[in-house]
Order: sequence, then structure tokens, then C-alpha cells
Amino acid sequence: MKSVFIVFNQANTERVEYMLDALKISGFTFFEQVQGRGTNGGEPRRGTHTWPEMNSAVMTVVEDHQVPELLQTIKKLDNRNKDVGVKAFVWNIEAVV
Repeated sequence: MKSVFIVFNQANTERVEYMLDALKISGFTFFEQVQGRGTNGGEPRRGTHTWPEMNSAVMTVVEDHQVPELLQTIKKLDNRNKDVGVKAFVWNIEAVV
């Protein structure tokens, strides 16, 4: 199993939820009001007067075979508007209880 952590501008919230539904990924944890800045020239998302936008994040645990299609779909979403941004990180899950 793999964990996929997806960070995205809040403007993409509905698109990310739709994407998970379309891929039949029902389990996830949603994090609202995530602050940060991308490593490749991304503008800060801080919810302040200077940097008013905010990010959100979703973490899901999926079977290994689901990861390629999920990442491909995330990449398509990111390509729709590079300024808004979507990023995904994948790591191994050792155990689930």
C-alpha cells in the first residue's frame, strides 16, 4: 500500500474531490488551511494580506496499482493551471491497524 499526500490551492478543492470520486478512492483525510510555498518558484500561501491564498491537502492510502493513475490525473489537473498548483507525494505504508 502507498500513501499519497496531495497539496493544492483551495481553488482546486472541488476538482480534487471529484478526481478522488472518479477514481473510486473513498477514504481520505482532508486538511484545510494549509500554509506553505512550493519549491519551484511557488508563491507563498499564507492567508495574510500580503499572501492571501491558502492551500488544502488530502492524504489517502491506496493499493500500489492505483498510484500511477492517481498521479497521472493529478498531473493533468496541475497542467490545467500551473499558477494554481497541485503537488503529490507518495510513500510506502508499512502497516495499517
